[in-house]
Amino acid sequence: MLPEKDDLNKVQQTQPPTRHTKQKKAGGSPSGKPLKTGNNNVAGYLFISPFLIGFLGLTLFPILYSLYLSFTDFDLMGTPHWIGLDNYVRMFTNDPMYWKAMKVTFFYAGIAVPFRLVFALLVALALNKVVEMVGLYRTLLYLPSVVGGSIAVSIMWRQLFGNDGAVNSILSMLGFPTHSWLGDPDTAIWTLILLYGWQFGSSMLIFLAGLRNIPKTYYEASSVDGAGPIRQFFIITLPLLTPVILFNTIMQVIQGFMAFTPSFVVTNGGPVNSTLLYVLYMYRRAFEYFDMGYASAMAWVMLVIIAIFTALIFKSSEHWVHYESDSK
Repeated sequence: MLPEKDDLNKVQQTQPPTRHTKQKKAGGSPSGKPLKTGNNNVAGYLFISPFLIGFLGLTLFPILYSLYLSFTDFDLMGTPHWIGLDNYVRMFTNDPMYWKAMKVTFFYAGIAVPFRLVFALLVALALNKVVEMVGLYRTLLYLPSVVGGSIAVSIMWRQLFGNDGAVNSILSMLGFPTHSWLGDPDTAIWTLILLYGWQFGSSMLIFLAGLRNIPKTYYEASSVDGAGPIRQFFIITLPLLTPVILFNTIMQVIQGFMAFTPSFVVTNGGPVNSTLLYVLYMYRRAFEYFDMGYASAMAWVMLVIIAIFTALIFKSSEHWVHYESDSK
């Protein structure tokens, strides 16, 4: 007589566990060797190791080390000595050139950033109406941004506005008086602002992408109600474009405060320090006067200024930025 199935199960449960069963419960292999469950983690760490090494060695360590140097008198040659807040006190109370650079930078950023944003928006609105060959126009208008920050373009800009440059040549041909654009303290900063506005390509592309995402049905419905292009711009385009304006504003404010190449190459801070931007003065303190501790303190003050402006822009965005999800 064959045993019943329930009887066999009871017999198996009463049998002592074999070596194979113990290894299986413990996660081991049938051959007795432990399974290498950490292989996947090791492979993952190897793949992200270039980023981790780069972040720790080239980003995090320099940031923390510059913070330490800002409290020292490091001169790039000797050993840094801890001097506490002396660099910061000297910066705010005993350095007229620091305040000169700060004033020039605020004027430059305050004019150049709105100028670039408005110009980029106007060009994007014009491109949004173009149907044919829009890719070619977009590429041509983006080219100044690709090469705009280079040394070569800054040298070209210096030649363009020099005493014997193309601008004065054109004015002379038309019968107008020439001018020393880069030698006059009242006009030198405006040549740098014009160069900053000329590099509008990246902002223009972001504006254009935002314009393409606005549904055409909104314009069709407003046309039925009798709204013209100007009214459509203020009641449809501008409100729906505010998230893009917010992003572009923050990015351009950061770039405006961090501008260096134009003032270094085109005017070298002159004449009479009228184009001495903050970063150029910081570069001089670090590598011409070998005052790296002071330059590090300047860098951290600029970081705080940019953070404050960014926070204020974000805080104000609650009142003027319209998100489509808010209306749902």
